[in-house]
Amino acid sequence: MASRSAVAPPALQSSRIRWGELVIKGMLALCALVSVATTVGILIALLQPAIDFFREISVVDFLTGSEWAPLFEPGSFGVRPLVYGTLAVTFVAIAVAVPFGLGSAIYLSEYAHRRTRKVLKPTLEILAGIPTVVFGYFALVFVTPWLRDIGIQVDIFNALAAGLVMGVMLIPTVASLSEDAMQAVPDALRHGAYALGGNRVHVATRVVVPAALSGIVASFVLAISRAIGETMIVLIAAGQQPTLTLDPRRTVETMTAFIAATGNGDVPRGSIEYKTIFAVGLTLFVATYAMNIVATRLVRRFREVYE
Repeated sequence: MASRSAVAPPALQSSRIRWGELVIKGMLALCALVSVATTVGILIALLQPAIDFFREISVVDFLTGSEWAPLFEPGSFGVRPLVYGTLAVTFVAIAVAVPFGLGSAIYLSEYAHRRTRKVLKPTLEILAGIPTVVFGYFALVFVTPWLRDIGIQVDIFNALAAGLVMGVMLIPTVASLSEDAMQAVPDALRHGAYALGGNRVHVATRVVVPAALSGIVASFVLAISRAIGETMIVLIAAGQQPTLTLDPRRTVETMTAFIAATGNGDVPRGSIEYKTIFAVGLTLFVATYAMNIVATRLVRRFREVYE
């Protein structure tokens, strides 16, 4: 009689080749490869014209210059006014999107009834489907006059109106992703907090939000990235006058607005003015990439894994 130790363990993997599973794996790998290849292709398309630009214009002068007038003679190629304009609009947008988006997420996750959530969440996400050109004209023809009516002296084109409307546009992004992260928090944590005497506010703000912090941070990062990369709202409502200021009441020009306006103009291909599009685009790409790297580390640091 053979001993028990001599019995071979059952095989965990099938010896047959599962062609359907291999096809699915290949398709998923192809999707991931397309994403990576697209990013690499964008970088390659930006690099060569940008390198040619920096052969004529010093990188130091480009990053530290305070005047941006590449289409005039003599041209000025200091990108700081575009950076300041982008930051001014982004700060206003995030100041609106983060508190209202996070507040909406907390309400939907911790306070709203299930039926109410099923109605409110899709309704809130409708904002994400409105074309940004509509938001831009809304900021120009409604928000700017309204700001003047309440006593805020703003230019006709200004970063404040553009940032406010952009923040409203970003509320669904923050609210939806943050609410999903809060819903992933186990109910055992909530029940334990209630058992210790916590009320609903304490449980929501001191238990659920910290437990879902990685997902909430990810929603903030996505909102900031969208704000930096938004084009139509700032092109219509913020103006096209590069001003070295962080005052949101002033007319500014963002990096994306410059790229859109100059790319659709009559700039000769191959000229130094034409190459500024790629230099600004590369600057925007590097800034966004660096921000995403920092955000990824923050998300990994605060990530919570539940079973």
